[in-house]
Amino acid sequence: MATETRLSPAPARLIAPPGVYRPQHDTRLLAQALEREGVAPRAEVLDLGTGTGALAVAAARLGARVTAVDISWRAVLTAHVNARVAGQQVAVRHGDLTSAVPGRSFDLVVSNPPYVPSPVDRLPRRGPARAWDAGRDGRALVDRICDAAPSALRPSGVLLIVHSGLCDTEATLARLEKAGMTASVTDRAVIPFGPVLRSRLPWLRRQGLLADEGLEEVVVIRAEHA
Repeated sequence: MATETRLSPAPARLIAPPGVYRPQHDTRLLAQALEREGVAPRAEVLDLGTGTGALAVAAARLGARVTAVDISWRAVLTAHVNARVAGQQVAVRHGDLTSAVPGRSFDLVVSNPPYVPSPVDRLPRRGPARAWDAGRDGRALVDRICDAAPSALRPSGVLLIVHSGLCDTEATLARLEKAGMTASVTDRAVIPFGPVLRSRLPWLRRQGLLADEGLEEVVVIRAEHA
């Protein structure tokens, strides 16, 4: 079982316009796992749901050839600009997860997808909530990424995904194992609730999702393709 990970200082500030997820604790936790992974020079990395491009830029700095994908045109433009400002080469694609890179496979897939449980089943099609709302169980995107990972990865390829313990860490591990991957939690951090979760406290209580009414556990899960 992973012990709690000490978060490194925040990376250099990136452009994050309204409607694009601003890098936070989960981004930093996943960036640390990415750096520890030891990306081989010229390895091909796919960043799903890139947002500002923070993880894509981090992978490019490690020497990887990076493709970043987002369904939001605003995020696509933001990631492109941030990569240029950072002096890193990142191919940014518009599309819905792996459908943006049909037929391609990668050495490493990283993702910080929307994962916040929402009182509404339907996923938002626009607005800032699109960057975090993920259905009533928070798994609308997480499950799709788990299912797509085996075909997106080369043999011995690795998926690194971060999400909240509120959307059921064990369910993610089980889904990845069912897909034929070896999965484990490598990093954990306990962080204060942000404004979105604080605004949903009554609903979260009714759903029985709260272990602590002010703190949230965020985990990084590593899964390796056979």
